[in-house]
Formats: sequence, C-alpha cells, structure tokens
Amino acid sequence: MAVIKISTPLTDEVTASLKAGDNVIISGTLYTARDAAHKRLVSLIREGKELPMDIQGQIIYYVGPAPAKPGQAIGSAGPTTSYRMDSYAPILMEHGLKGMIGKGSRSESVRDAMVRHKAVYFAAIGGAGALLAKCVKASEIVAYEELGPEAIRKLTVEDFPAVVVNDTFGNDLYEQGVKEYRIETCK
Repeated sequence: MAVIKISTPLTDEVTASLKAGDNVIISGTLYTARDAAHKRLVSLIREGKELPMDIQGQIIYYVGPAPAKPGQAIGSAGPTTSYRMDSYAPILMEHGLKGMIGKGSRSESVRDAMVRHKAVYFAAIGGAGALLAKCVKASEIVAYEELGPEAIRKLTVEDFPAVVVNDTFGNDLYEQGVKEYRIETCK
C-alpha cells in the first residue's frame, strides 16, 4: 500500500483526495490540544475573540506529551482518546480546522461536520508515543502554559505517520474494518 505525503496547512483539495484507510505521513505544523484547551478555544470563539493560533487549514493532535529529555524536542507523544473532544470539534472545523489526530472513533456529529467542512480524522498508533516523538523536530508552547502537558503547543513535524479513519465523504475505517472482518470470518 502506498504512503501519501501531505503537508500543512491542508486545503480542501488535499482533504478531498484522502480516503479512509490511506496511510499518510505528515510534515509541517501540528498543534496540540486536549479537553481543557478545546473548552477554552470554543469559549473564545463563542465570545467573538481571537484564538491564540490560526487554525485555518491546520491539524490538531490530541496529545499531552511527556517532558522532553535533553536533546529532544518533545517527550513521548502518543495520541489520546478523541471522543472527549467531540463536543468541541464541529465548531473548530466551522472555523477552519481541517484535520484531527487521535485514537478511537468519533461521534456522528463530528463525522457529519467533517463532510460539511471537508475535514479528516487521522489515527496515530497508541502505545508508540516514543517513536512518534522522533518525528517532532521542534515544539513551542503557544497558549495555556498553566495546563502543563495539556498546553497548546506548536509542533514542527517531519514524516509523522497516521492513517485516515474518517474522510470527507463520510467513510469510517473502523466501520469498514468490522464489515470486512465479518465477511472474511463468516464464510
């Protein structure tokens, strides 16, 4: 299976070219944010205030990285469970977010928003945080330093591996996988 190279920021053309099941490697900028940061970002949007970073065409990685060891840009940086951000993701996509990286499935409202706003959801391999951290070349806190590991960071990544789970056409790799498994094992 071919690996597709993509760079941020993402465009509608790039997201439309990706299909559930595609293996990708991402280079460019990823922003990190988890529950508490998402809540703050959505509050700013609802109050009509400016966000601490431009999310237009960007990807948010659901991660709370470990502290960096000497000589490293970041410590272990494995994905966290994505459903905790489901109540916030649609409004962020409405304001330009084009991708999310995490683990686990997404709600119907998030999948519908991905179709509407031409966004995609990628899965990163849980348990591989130390390996994923090697793809991070630089890391800087851009907002909410008081949140510690859950602060928003701007990561510069090179060849960050992920798999497209939900595409802009409403396809879901997890649902496809279950169907294929049933077909193969129930013959």
